[in-house]
Amino acid sequence: MKQNFKSFLLGGACVLAGGAATFALSTGNSTAVSDNNTGTESEAGSIQATRLSPGRVISQDDFTRAAEETVNGVVSVKSYVYANPRNSGRGQQQYYDPFFEFFFGPQPRQRQMEPESPKSQQPRQVGLGSGVIINKDGYIVTNNHVIDQAERLEVTLNDNRNYEATVVGSDPITDLALIKIEVPAGESLHVIPLGNSEALHLGEWVLAVGNPFGFTSTVTSGIVSAKARNISTTTGTPSKGNIESYIQTDAAVNQGNSGGALVNLRGELVGINTAIYSQTGAYAGCSFAIPVSIVQKVVEDLKSFGTVQRAYLGIRFVELTPELIQQEGIKGTTKGIYVGAVEDRSAAFEAGLKEGDIITSISGIPTGSTAELQEAITRFSPGDTVEVNYLRDGEARKTRVTLRNASGTYAKVSNTDKLSLGATFGEADAEILRRLELSGGVAVSDVNEDGLLGRAGVRDGLIILAVNNVRVKTPEDLEKIVKMVRTSSEREKALFITGVYPSGKTSYFAVDLAE
Repeated sequence: MKQNFKSFLLGGACVLAGGAATFALSTGNSTAVSDNNTGTESEAGSIQATRLSPGRVISQDDFTRAAEETVNGVVSVKSYVYANPRNSGRGQQQYYDPFFEFFFGPQPRQRQMEPESPKSQQPRQVGLGSGVIINKDGYIVTNNHVIDQAERLEVTLNDNRNYEATVVGSDPITDLALIKIEVPAGESLHVIPLGNSEALHLGEWVLAVGNPFGFTSTVTSGIVSAKARNISTTTGTPSKGNIESYIQTDAAVNQGNSGGALVNLRGELVGINTAIYSQTGAYAGCSFAIPVSIVQKVVEDLKSFGTVQRAYLGIRFVELTPELIQQEGIKGTTKGIYVGAVEDRSAAFEAGLKEGDIITSISGIPTGSTAELQEAITRFSPGDTVEVNYLRDGEARKTRVTLRNASGTYAKVSNTDKLSLGATFGEADAEILRRLELSGGVAVSDVNEDGLLGRAGVRDGLIILAVNNVRVKTPEDLEKIVKMVRTSSEREKALFITGVYPSGKTSYFAVDLAE
């Protein structure tokens, strides 16, 4: 996570568990606690064994074994940028742009020197977190906020082996990313096997493995405090569309733990540590991990498509509350998802769901809360058919629903928008360039009306000629400028775009990247 941490709460703060921070050491007395009915205590007062369920005894050896088997599968992830934010346009051909000068006044128009090679610049570390090796071929899962905006990634294993890593794909909505290192022949990696987060029980022991404050190979223990926890719903803060269905634990997690492993006592990965609830930014007893049921689906999609195949039911909804139950006279259940509206051309509309229906499960997965609904839908892809159980006027019903994508179709999508601007970019057609007497430009297509470009007024067919008074001819040119703006230290992050449509009409747009 970056060194600037976000606070999401008024009374407290939910912060992403990554980055660097100052800290203070403290000491205190520890107390051994035992259950007279389920455990035994030695003369020294320490717990020797705790029986968590009939026929199952957890001992100190289980903690030791789980820690030793997983610590080598967790890595340190450092992210760097080369860009000098004050020289974001340095070395590029500049020319007269009336739209840019309208906002910023007259600008110099002389030809400048060629840009400095990134390799000759001193990299600046902007992120520090953890990652989990999930494949012997070098695939590592971590948090998106650990690698976001990085121009260079460095992975360090527990045995101090160091590798450069590349991003396979990332998903801000679930805050997950998949990166990869190239391991020389003859070298091996320690892989943490995937467990089953659905099989976790409240009160079950888990271990958090990561690199808090840069301390490598740190293991802490705790219990599962809650499942399917939605932080935004619980605290009343905006979720910004993110999928939140966390495993809550009381295992100590701090800044730098982001992307690390949450494992059960069998040494299986059950979650990716992501956030903490705190008033100070340091650990305060509530830690949150993305369950492996979500991680596995996201990772498989990123490997295959470069982006997540996200399915949509097509409803607007709220959780049932005592007030809503009384207001609507709901009978037959006290937990579920109340359908407030059904969107046109959606899977829900096709399946016959209506306003006022109460969804209780999807393909056997309970949906008693927003988090449970999100986690259930996240497991599926567009084109998958699920069974929806619901109540209508107190009567139990079920229907089969074929889920769709955000565009209302069943098609799989590919990663054509690496810049997250809400469009696809490519080199402009040579014939159009000749007709408009242009030497080059970046063609825009598949503009999403709800994306950054769409909201700014950009439409399909635009040929981008310049961004922030810097000439662009290829998608790579555009990508470099966008990354420079996003990684700059300036508070206002915007793109001022000059472009022309095939008709010859010149247009100007302002895109706010801070949205």
